[in-house]
Amino acid sequence: MNKRIVIVGGGPAGMMAGIALAEELDNMYIPKEERPEIILLEKMQKCGRKLRITGKGRGNLTNASALPDIIANIPGGGAFLNSSIRAFTNDNVISFFEEADVPTKVERGNRVFPVSDNAEDLVTALTVTARRLGVDIRTASPAAGLIWEDLNADEQPPQTAEATGRKSKKKPAKPIKRIRGVRLRSGEEISADIVIAATGGLSYPATGSSGDGLGWARELGHRVTDTFPALVPLETDDDWTAEATGLALKNVRATLLVDGKEAGQEFGELLFTHFGVSGPIILRLSRKASEALNVRKPAAFVELMIDLKPALTVEQLSDRLDRDLEKFAAKAMKNALVELLPQKLIAPILDLSYIDGMETANNVSRESRKRLSENIKALPLTVTGTRPYTEAIVTAGGVDTDEIVPKSMASKLVSGLYWAGEVINVDGYTGGYNLQAAFSTGHAAGVAAARAFVADFPE
Repeated sequence: MNKRIVIVGGGPAGMMAGIALAEELDNMYIPKEERPEIILLEKMQKCGRKLRITGKGRGNLTNASALPDIIANIPGGGAFLNSSIRAFTNDNVISFFEEADVPTKVERGNRVFPVSDNAEDLVTALTVTARRLGVDIRTASPAAGLIWEDLNADEQPPQTAEATGRKSKKKPAKPIKRIRGVRLRSGEEISADIVIAATGGLSYPATGSSGDGLGWARELGHRVTDTFPALVPLETDDDWTAEATGLALKNVRATLLVDGKEAGQEFGELLFTHFGVSGPIILRLSRKASEALNVRKPAAFVELMIDLKPALTVEQLSDRLDRDLEKFAAKAMKNALVELLPQKLIAPILDLSYIDGMETANNVSRESRKRLSENIKALPLTVTGTRPYTEAIVTAGGVDTDEIVPKSMASKLVSGLYWAGEVINVDGYTGGYNLQAAFSTGHAAGVAAARAFVADFPE
């Protein structure tokens, strides 16, 4: 039987899995001659292609907030990550890079970056460390699929609550298959009794994340939850947004409505684009919008309400508007709002309020002023879709976490198979949370794979 462990995927989860695996073997004092060969397969010419563009190329490697806050900022599967994140925390991630000569700093929102502001340094640290520990990194080696065999009933390993991650009162699920290796697109087959699949999701496919692992999971009998782009700009059918392209608004409040009910609210920066809206607060709201539009059947009706003056109450805004219109009483309305609104928003808001831009300010009725105030406090946008996966920071959905052991990332259905990273149904907000999830799940899979190897190949 070959002593070999294969990791598929050279992103942050896969590289951390290889490092954790090798370090755990060191910790268990496994002699070199008795160690498994650790092979990491990466389809692209270089590892960490997606990692290189995180944080706009600056490398937002984690978040320095308390662990409960980190878990709360991972709306997709945060509870599932509780064990792995507490086993390999944000402090552990920071320490890893510090020890690899990549000093870090903390910025607004507790985002952690390398002092160099260069994500390339993170990739270098991971690859150099992995190779130093003996991980055989093979780039330009795309995997075509996993090799497995069915287990007969008498071959199925004994299951315990600890092994399955289920409470002892429930009947544990038994693995129905056993991993035997990986098949490459070249036709080569690499035998292995342990495989860690860290193949990524569907976002930024040019970096190598094309959803391969999701198809393999289905073939193996895993449930794959509906996938949809998250942390993604939103498209609207409001023609005027194209005229406001490039306008960035700070300190505004966006409220997301799904079928008329509030689904989320964020305060901060928003950006108008030729297709709709983007910016930090839109990305945070985009997961619920994307799910409502892409997963629900039929799709929901999704709206955004933008409060352009959240610091003012309706009454305060009305008073301010009266003062401005009195000050510019002889001016046309399109010129009377220059101190209240950005120039690019004046025409569309007047249009929505049924006010002629050429009408003089002193002629605007009380009813028209009321409509104007309402639109400034709740500028409506109809969301019709999301931008594609090529523009999404992360994929929501993936291998169902109910079929993965939280502490080890082991498959409950396939003996010898571990999952890590974005291929799992886990996704968080921007701010370093997704990379923390990748590092933590990769670390958990690597440690568990080392211990499983020792258990299967006793001295």
